[in-house]
Amino acid sequence: MAISTVSNKKNKIINIDKLSLKVTNWDKIYFPEDHISKGDVVAYYDGIFKYIHPYLKDRPQSLKRNPDGILSKGFFQKDAPENTPEWVKTFRIFSVSVDRDTNYIICNDKATLLYLNNLGCIEINTWFSRIQHLYNPDYMVIDIDPSSDNTFNEVIDVALAVKQILDKAMVDSFCKTSGATGLHIYVPLGAKYTFDIVKSFAKKIALLTHQLVVHTTSLERSLHKRGNKIYIDYLQNSRGQTLVIPYSLRPRSGAPISAPLLWSEVKYGLHPMQFNLKTINIRLNKMGDIFSGVLGRGIDLNKSQRLLNE
Repeated sequence: MAISTVSNKKNKIINIDKLSLKVTNWDKIYFPEDHISKGDVVAYYDGIFKYIHPYLKDRPQSLKRNPDGILSKGFFQKDAPENTPEWVKTFRIFSVSVDRDTNYIICNDKATLLYLNNLGCIEINTWFSRIQHLYNPDYMVIDIDPSSDNTFNEVIDVALAVKQILDKAMVDSFCKTSGATGLHIYVPLGAKYTFDIVKSFAKKIALLTHQLVVHTTSLERSLHKRGNKIYIDYLQNSRGQTLVIPYSLRPRSGAPISAPLLWSEVKYGLHPMQFNLKTINIRLNKMGDIFSGVLGRGIDLNKSQRLLNE
């Protein structure tokens, strides 16, 4: 990162891609317990860009903003701010729910990513599809979302049950930590199928998984109905839904990262907090991006359906 000027004690000017970006409140503490500042967050995303870029490119962003750091609740924002720089790419998509166009930010370059960080985006969330094929996702996701009463070993049991079902369907799958208490399991699709078809397949995977771990899981979206069970969420596979992307920070104590995993690592003893701002670069330098397969050509969904029906 080329920080060319310090305009005052609070702000810095970054020259990047022939553009100048003013980052305000550089020294503002975002993670009090970890003594991590806004500037540290910007520096992290600057260094991680080559790894995170494939999961950003051409995808509408749902901005999760925590401009006052992780102790504030923060807020979601879909529309690009009115003062968005001209060099930031945006894309209008009609939303039936609000009966108007939403002007989404499309983050295709490092300058835009750091601009999002300057807005307070500690965490980065994107659509499952790209603007070239909004109705066809690049991947399917099963989101394993535990209650506060579940252990992470129970989450691992569910993830391995999902993999057992996907293996039967001869489906390649990739797992990452959510950066919080859950796990996300991805299946590459290559944008060959609509969201409706994908959601139907995801529901089948969730139902079969639930049958394997019935005592600890639920398909109930309602927290009240779900109780203290792990939610197997397949409903994420809908147009307009967003999910935290690989290598994104999460606004939680410890500065955890949503980190891709090898399936051999998904076993008892794994803990999501071992992947954080201070450790992720060591892992990347050793392993590189082990998640890139989710953006591959994709599975044969019809074949996989037949195998599950046998």
